[in-house]
Formats: sequence, structure tokens, C-alpha cells
Amino acid sequence: MLVKVHTAAVNALTALEIVVEVDLSSNIRSDEQKSIIMVGLPDNAVKESQTRVKSALANSGYKIPPNYVTANFAPADVRKEGSGYDLPLAIGLIAAAKMADIHALEKTMFMGELGLDGSVRPIKGALPIAILARKNGYENLIVPAENAREAAVVNRLKVFGASKITDVVDFINGNPTLTQTIVNTREDFYAAQTDYPLDFSEVKGQENVKRALEVAASGGHNILLVGSPGCGKSMMAKRLPGILPQLTLAESLETTQIYSVAGKLKQHTSLITQRPFRSPHHTISDVALCGGGMSFQPGEISLAHNGVLFLDEFPEFSKTALETMRQPLEDREISISRAKYTATLPCSFMLVASMNPCPCGYHNDPAHECHCTPGQIMRYMSKISGPLLDRIDLQCEIQAVPFSDLAEMAPGEPSAAIRERVIRARHIQEERYKAHKGIHCNAQMTERMLQQYARLDALSMEKLRMAMERLKLSARAYNRILKVARTIADLAAQENIQSEHIAEAISYRNLDRSDWAENGV
Repeated sequence: MLVKVHTAAVNALTALEIVVEVDLSSNIRSDEQKSIIMVGLPDNAVKESQTRVKSALANSGYKIPPNYVTANFAPADVRKEGSGYDLPLAIGLIAAAKMADIHALEKTMFMGELGLDGSVRPIKGALPIAILARKNGYENLIVPAENAREAAVVNRLKVFGASKITDVVDFINGNPTLTQTIVNTREDFYAAQTDYPLDFSEVKGQENVKRALEVAASGGHNILLVGSPGCGKSMMAKRLPGILPQLTLAESLETTQIYSVAGKLKQHTSLITQRPFRSPHHTISDVALCGGGMSFQPGEISLAHNGVLFLDEFPEFSKTALETMRQPLEDREISISRAKYTATLPCSFMLVASMNPCPCGYHNDPAHECHCTPGQIMRYMSKISGPLLDRIDLQCEIQAVPFSDLAEMAPGEPSAAIRERVIRARHIQEERYKAHKGIHCNAQMTERMLQQYARLDALSMEKLRMAMERLKLSARAYNRILKVARTIADLAAQENIQSEHIAEAISYRNLDRSDWAENGV
């Protein structure tokens, strides 16, 4: 008897419908032919499923007759990976053995891994599968109970979370023990939004750095923090998400989909409601940073989508890993091509990098003597290529906090106050760019948009010309200065860029100076 069960395969952030065809022939198997014949490009994890499925069915009280069994995973030219096909294969065997209603399978999609005791275990990518099920007109989706709220975010689809296979079979046979999981997406989203746990009020002093981070947050700019060990680079970087605007519902859905595919969404969670903050170790490989691998996995830059990617000890990352970030930083998406797949993922994030100013860490530190030569400092800085540095809008040097500031008991300005100013500046930018698709903040402006929205008066242009010549700034700093100046003007609620805005933007380009290694600040 031939039975068809509907399931899905996840490719990057999208899902593809898969039909598991199970044929239980009338011929009796010999002892040497008791395995299920699987076709349709199953990988080893899928082939191993027959052992899990057999034990799960036996331990759940289902006896499959000893007939020849063939399982075809169609379409046959798509590689099937992972353990999520256990449940559809088991349902196919039960239905082929006439222990389940075949007609009920037509309007339901199944996905789940099975334990040997018949329990249904969580899978990756439940959200893209739910989107596919609704798109293809299915009424029901049965997933593991841990993935039910994640999948139920998709409306106009009945999602049921199963804990054991017997409940699934009862549901198919019209004796439902499963209850539909219902999620009020908007209500859950707004109810789950909480204040970021780390606050800028805990940071003593460093007002100039807080200002730079406020400018970066307001315009979506990338920022590099340069300072000696212990001056507070990591402490301030970790508080940056607290001054960013809250995720919108659309951004939350995008981010949740990435975490769903990566299998990093917490169980019984429907949506991610806080901006991601990813901080990989400097020993990370280029594949782990940008994504890919033998079996596709989103990288750190995609997991930081709509959030912050913090790279501490920036020059210690491998040159290959850093250089692979150049195109994603510019395009805000990454295309990964491998022999088995091609995938495109979004990666619109704020890059926050921190580093020491020299190998010993104390160049230009008034409290410590630096023993590094200008040549050693230049070699250390050259670990970051010019094209990569070109994509970092603000370069902020940090000095150690004096004892008088550390001993001051009065808290600094709270993150909530800074966030209010950031939100006002972002609102100005959203109104300005509402006619430009895909542009939401100043950091995303194109060359043509710079000419339209970042015009300078004669005084500002002269100040910029003098800075370029006197400080020997590189030509690549020109556009970055204009973008940052546009953000500073937005923070001041000024329609036109003023000379003081240009002056502040220039002050954030210190590393472009040709004499930086000799003189520092």
C-alpha cells in the first residue's frame, strides 16, 4: 500500500515542500532484507532514522507487518538532511499498515525527530516550515511541542505541538488529544519587550565615548573603540543595545526566522523581542563568522541581524575572517555558495570593534610607558586592512578614567535618556528616506543620496578641505565624515549640516591620519 506524507526541508531561511512516499508491498521480507529501502538523496542522519522509527513504533505499541518497505523522499534531486523526517516516516509506515486514516494526511504537514520511546523531539527551522505550510494551503501543522509557539506565530494555520507519536496518530484518526497552539503575535511581542539589563548609568566618566556611541546608534554607523586595557571598551560596547530603538515587529520576525534555522531559539519561545548582541571570540573561523559549512548554518553576522556584532581584540581575528566581512558590511546581506547549496542571508548589523592601540596596549597612555616603536604600531594596525577600516564610520580613542571620576558616586546619564535622543534622530531619518526602499538610517545612504541630503555650505566645505589637507586624511574618509555629520545634525534637529557638525565628524577619523602611529591623539 502506498501512502504520501507531507513535510519540508529547510534551505537557508526558506523551506521546500517534501513528500515522503512510503510503499508497504505485499511481499514478505527475509531476515537479510529487514531494513527500509530509502531513496531520494537522504543523508546519513535520514538513513539512520529507520532505526529510531522502528524502536519508537515498537515501544509505542504499533506493529508494522514484515513486508518490503520503500521510502522515497521527493523531489529526488534535493538532498535531505537532519532528523526531522522521523515523524513523517513513522506516520507513513503506520498509515501504510492501515492503522491511520490516509485521507487525513492530505491537509496536514508533519515534522519532528523521534526518541526511541516514541517521544517527539524539537527540530530546527519550525518557523520557515510554518510559513511554507500556510503558503501551500495546508490546514494543519504538527511539530514537536517545544517548537509549537515558534510555528504558531504564522496566522491562518492551525499548529499542534506533539509530545509523543501516539498523540499524533490519535489526531489523524479523529480522536484528538492535541490542542491547537494559539499565539497572539502582537500581544506576545509587546508584552515580552523589556528594558536592556545593562545601563550606561553604570559607566563613570568617558563622556566623549558615550557621545560617539550615541552618534553611532543614531545613524546605524559602525564604530571602532581604541584604548588601553581596562579603560572600559567592552563595558560600553555591551551597553550599546540599551540605547538602540526597540525592535519593530517586522524586524523581530526576521530575526526570529534566522534563530529558528540556526536552532538557537529558546524552547517554547514565539519571538525574539530584544536586539541581538553577538560577541564571538577572536579565534572564530571565517565559516563560523559568515555562515556556511557542510550542513548550512547561519554565521555570527547573520545572528547579529538587526542588532550589534561586537568584535573584541579586533586585530587578533584571522585576516581571512575579517576580509570576508567586507562585502556583507557594504551590502547588508551575504551570499554563500557551496557545492551542495546556495543561500542568501540578511546581515544588517552595527559593527562595534575594540582594540588596543599597539601590541603592548599602552600607546598614548599617560599612566603607562609604551615600549613599542612606530614601526611595530604600524604593523599591528596594518592587521586591519584599509578597505575594512573604510567601512567603519567612527574611530574613537579612549583614555583611562581618572581616579576622581571612578570615586564619584553619582551615576551617569541613564540609557533611557540617551535612547530617547536616538529614537528622535532615527524618526527624522525614517521620514527623510521613506521614499527610498531599503534605506532606514544615514549609514545606508548611497553616493547619490549623499549629494542630496548631505550638502555643505561654504564654511563647512572649507573646514572639511582644511582637515583633509592638514591632518592628511585619506580620500576614503570623505563620505564617512559626511554621513556622520548628517547624523550629528539630526541629533541636533538641524535640517542642514553646520560647520560644528563637520568638526565633530572629523574628530572621529583619527586613525586615518598618517602620523597617528607617532603621535597618537
